[in-house]
Amino acid sequence: MAATRVIASASNTITGTLLCRSPLKSKPQSVSLCFKNSRLLTQKRRLFTCNAIYNPQIQTKEEGQPETLDYRVFFLDNSGKKISPWHDIPLHLGDGVFNFIVEIPKESSAKMEVATDEVFTPIKQDTKKGKLRYYPYNINWNYGLLPQTWEDPSLANAEVEGAFGDNDPVDVVEIGENRGAIGQVLKVKPLAALAMIDEGELDWKIVAISLDDPRASLVNDVDDVEKHFPGTLTAIRDWFRDYKIPDGKPANRFGLDNKPANKDYALKVITETNESWAKLVKRSIPAGELSLV
Repeated sequence: MAATRVIASASNTITGTLLCRSPLKSKPQSVSLCFKNSRLLTQKRRLFTCNAIYNPQIQTKEEGQPETLDYRVFFLDNSGKKISPWHDIPLHLGDGVFNFIVEIPKESSAKMEVATDEVFTPIKQDTKKGKLRYYPYNINWNYGLLPQTWEDPSLANAEVEGAFGDNDPVDVVEIGENRGAIGQVLKVKPLAALAMIDEGELDWKIVAISLDDPRASLVNDVDDVEKHFPGTLTAIRDWFRDYKIPDGKPANRFGLDNKPANKDYALKVITETNESWAKLVKRSIPAGELSLV
C-alpha cells in the first residue's frame, strides 16, 4: 500500500532558485517552492531565481513495495498534486545555502535515483538488464542531488580533461552525522567538489553538510573538512573510485589532479550546472528522453 509522509517544510520567506513553472495552488504561508504567479527577479550571482510567495509542504508518496521494479517515491504539494523534485524544488536558498534531496541514505546500498526520464521524476531504484542495482557495500554518507542542476552531455569541461557532462543532476555527498531518509530535503552548504570521471563522463560530487548538523558551524571550506572530519575527503574519493571494481569494471578516475576543489570552485560548478538546467527547461537544448515535467 502506498504511504504518504511529510518530509520537509521551510520557515520564513526565502528566495528559491527556479524558472517559474506551472502554478502550484496552496494557502499563503512560509516559502519553499516557486510559482508561475511569482514575480520573476533578475539574475543574482548568475543563479536563476524568483521570489516565491507560497510554501506548500512537501510530501512524499510511496507507490509499490521497496526493492521492487515498480517502487517509486513521488513528491507532492499539500494539495496532493505531484511535483518534480528535480525541477520544482528550488536550488538556491540564499547565503550560500542550497536544497539537497536525499536519494540514498547513509549506511544503505540500494542504488536509488531520481528517474529523470519519467513524468514528475520520482525516485526509484536503478536497474541494469532488468535487475535492481545495489552498491557492493554500504555508502557511508547521505547521497543525492541538487535540484535544478544538470550536467550537460554536449558541454566539454576544459578544466577536467575535456570530459562531457553525464546528463544527470549534480550529485551531493552530505557528511553530517544524521542518517537521512529517501526523499528528505535538507538545507546544506557546499564545502568542496570532486571531479569524478566515470567511463569518460564528468560526474561532479559536491561535498556538503546539513545545516542541522552539530558541526556545521565549524566547517566552511575544504580545509575545515580535513580539520573537523579528518580522512573524510579521501574516503569519499576512494569509495567512488573503487565501487565498480567488485563488478569487474575499472576504477573511476578524478580530474583536478585527483584533489578536492575548494568551496568557491564547488559554487562555480553549481552555478554553471544551474545555468545548463535553465537552458534545458527553456528547451534551448534538446532534452532527448529527459522529462521536463
